[in-house]
Amino acid sequence: MSRIGGSVQLSNVLEGKVAVVAGATRGAGRGIARELGAAGATVYCTGRSVTGSPATGSRPETIQETAALVTEDGGEGIAVQVDHTVPEQVERLFDRVAEEQDGRLDILVNDVWGGDELTSWGTPFWELDLDQGLLMQQRAVHSHIITSRHGVPLMVARGSGLVIEITDGYKPDYRGNLFYDLAKSSVIRLALAMSHELRDRGVTALAITPGFLRSEAMLDGFGVTEENWRDGVARDKYFGGSETPHYVGRAVAAVAADPAVAEMSGKALSSWHLMEKYGFTDLDGRQPHWENLMADLNRA
Repeated sequence: MSRIGGSVQLSNVLEGKVAVVAGATRGAGRGIARELGAAGATVYCTGRSVTGSPATGSRPETIQETAALVTEDGGEGIAVQVDHTVPEQVERLFDRVAEEQDGRLDILVNDVWGGDELTSWGTPFWELDLDQGLLMQQRAVHSHIITSRHGVPLMVARGSGLVIEITDGYKPDYRGNLFYDLAKSSVIRLALAMSHELRDRGVTALAITPGFLRSEAMLDGFGVTEENWRDGVARDKYFGGSETPHYVGRAVAAVAADPAVAEMSGKALSSWHLMEKYGFTDLDGRQPHWENLMADLNRA
């Protein structure tokens, strides 16, 4: 990893590394998988949605598309259909990784979510649908535990590795919905707990949050594309500080390439703070800083 003109250069810094991005179908997971691939890694792209069988409503994205993009970006993308709430499927995934990569797993990114359709904003918790709330915990928390349980042993066996929990927010602030808040806070705590048990094993665990993510679903919701996304600012002033999934992807790639990554073990970090540390940009050359934008707009 080097700096040229203040911007971190990540090409080929992860060549020879093996990554699993759990929940790589779309959004942050796809951006992370692509940026790990652009840095030279072999990336197993997992999720439930495959060609001809969408698993998240009518969303069209598939893990095959993500894997193809990883390869196109310079890495090796491998699509594997996995429901990460099913331990047997997760175990088979890592058995396959071990067999195909001679027991090697360098990077595990837990990005499984599946909670958008289960989140009801503005409803007090005592009126929320309990089944939906518990299903959110299964999808967004239990899946991460199951995945780490079966993936981390490959890292422990080699005495090295990095586990990254993708969350929303890094502070203990309330996130507006009890079940949503519980899910996002839980994976931060999971990263901390894992870091304590892994600290003497050569494996690092931490959490990373993006800012206002300009995902495929978010673009559709605003009725814009990546080419004209700024038109959405008229609808929501905060949209002007949004970031593409590649931004958090570059944050993950930079962390994975940092030889001093163990110093961050157990921490909850953000895309914008990691931008300040490593100097990467978003696709358009911008360096969104969600926290600063929020402060500026709230003062206005």
